[in-house]
Amino acid sequence: MKVNPDLDFIKYMKSAGGDTLKKCYQCATCSVVCPLSTDTKPFPRKEMIWAQWGLKEKLVADPDVLLCHQCGDCTAYCPRGAKPGDVLGAIRAYMYTHYGFPSGLAKMVSSSKNLPLTIGLPALIVLVVWFISGGMHLPSSADLGQYGFGHFFGHWDFRWLAKNVFFIDIIMLPAAGLAVFSAYKGVSSMWKAMEKQHNVTAQYRPSVNQFVKEFLWPSVQEIIQHTRFRECKTNINRVKGHLPLVLSFIGLLIVTAYSAFAQDVLGLIYPSLHGPMSLMNPVKILANVSAIAMIVGIGILWANRSAMEAEEGTTATYYDWFLIYEIMAVGVTGLAAELSRLIGIPALAYFFYYLHLVSVLMLFLYMPYTKFAHLVYRTFAMAFEKYRESSFVVKSEE
Repeated sequence: MKVNPDLDFIKYMKSAGGDTLKKCYQCATCSVVCPLSTDTKPFPRKEMIWAQWGLKEKLVADPDVLLCHQCGDCTAYCPRGAKPGDVLGAIRAYMYTHYGFPSGLAKMVSSSKNLPLTIGLPALIVLVVWFISGGMHLPSSADLGQYGFGHFFGHWDFRWLAKNVFFIDIIMLPAAGLAVFSAYKGVSSMWKAMEKQHNVTAQYRPSVNQFVKEFLWPSVQEIIQHTRFRECKTNINRVKGHLPLVLSFIGLLIVTAYSAFAQDVLGLIYPSLHGPMSLMNPVKILANVSAIAMIVGIGILWANRSAMEAEEGTTATYYDWFLIYEIMAVGVTGLAAELSRLIGIPALAYFFYYLHLVSVLMLFLYMPYTKFAHLVYRTFAMAFEKYRESSFVVKSEE
C-alpha cells in the first residue's frame, strides 16, 4: 500500500488533543482492554496506525472512530501514555469540520481563535432582530407577570400569529434548518465514504421505513439507554452526566412542542393559553425538571472532564470545553430568566432572556460542527454497523 501522509492533518490532531500520538508503539493493549472492541473489528490500534501515518481519508470514513465513547479504559492501561481516546476524540473533531457545510462556518466554529466571532454573530443577530421588531423596551413588573416574555419582541393584534412567535421563528427556524441540512449532507457524505472504504454493496436498498425500524431506531434506543457507556470502567461516572443530559433534551423537546401547539394553535381558540404557564402545570414542571437535569448533567461532565485533565493528564481542548460551556449557558440563562421573571425584575429578566436566546441560537446554529454533532454522526455510524451486517448487503472481503 502506498502511503501519502497528510502532515497538516497530523498537526491538527496534535493540537486538538492527539498530542501523545507518537508515543504509541503498537503493543495493542488499547484494543485488548477496550470493552467495545471485538476480535473481528479491533480498535483503536488500527486507528492509531492510520493516524501516525496521516491517513486522513481512511479515518474520516471509519465508523469505529465514532463508536468509541472515549471512556478512558485504553488510556488508563496504555504502557506508553499514548492516550488513544484523546487521539480518537481529535479525529472526531476533525470529522465534523471535514463534513461540515458550509465549510467556512464549520472552520470558524472549530477554532478558539474565532471565539469572539462565534459568540458575537448570534448575539448580533438577536440584537438586530430585537431592534427591528420595535420591542426593545422594558415592560412594567405587572406586564412581565401577566405576559412573561411573550412581548419581548413586541405585540400586534394579528390573531393568527403572535409577533413574538414570528420574530423568534425568524431567528431560530433558519438556524435549525441550516443545522439539519448540514447534518444531512455531512452524514450522507460520511455514509458514502464508509460504504466505499468497507466495500459495502447493497443487494437492494431498504425502504425508509425499513431503515428506520431495523437500523436507526435500535441505534437511538442504544444511545438513550447508554448501553455501551455502561460497558466502560475507568470513567463510568460519565453515565451519571450523559444520561440526565440526554433525558433533559428529550424533556425540553416535548415542552417546546407542546408550548408551540398550545399557544399558537389552541391559543387561537382559547386565548387564556397565551402567557406564562402556571408553575403547577405538568408541562411547566417537566420544563423546570428538565432544565435542572440539564444543569446537573453538564455540571457532572464538567467536573469529570476537569478530573480527567488533572488526574489522568487528558489534554484540555477547545472542542470539549466549548460544548460544556454552551450547554451550561443554555441551562443557567433559561433558569435565571424564569427566576428573574417570578421575582418581578424586568431589566434582569429581559437581560437573561436575551442571553438565553443567544445561547439557544448558538446551540442550533453550531450543532453540526461541535461535539454536539456526535449524537447524529455516532447514531448513523451505529446504524451503518448494523446495516453492513444485514441481508441487504452483499458480503465481501475488505
